[in-house]
Amino acid sequence: MKNFAERYTAAWCSQKPSSVAEFFSVDGSLQVNDSAPAVGRAAITAVADGFMTAFPDLQVFLDDLTFDSGSTTYHWTLTGTYTATGKSVRISGYEVWTMSADGLIAVSQGHFDEAEYQRQIQA
Repeated sequence: MKNFAERYTAAWCSQKPSSVAEFFSVDGSLQVNDSAPAVGRAAITAVADGFMTAFPDLQVFLDDLTFDSGSTTYHWTLTGTYTATGKSVRISGYEVWTMSADGLIAVSQGHFDEAEYQRQIQA
């Protein structure tokens, strides 16, 4: 699982949004905070593209990987320069993964401090 998480981290740093979606089952979902889940690889690609466009120098770091009954929690830190304001951002968060039988992510529930993120990107 650590190798999977390391490759997932590299995909987020790749500036290739579809490479992130490849870690999800065909009908997998990614939810960021309280937003509606992005379901399917095309929708997940769009979410990744949004972050990669907003942060052309996006770097994601794997901080930790923890396991609980039936789920894996992927802890990460994101750094980058927000294109719209030129502000540097450093925010940490986590995704709770439910894996599918095919060894890919079926459901990812992502969480980070939205208020802190907004504070950092403001002009």
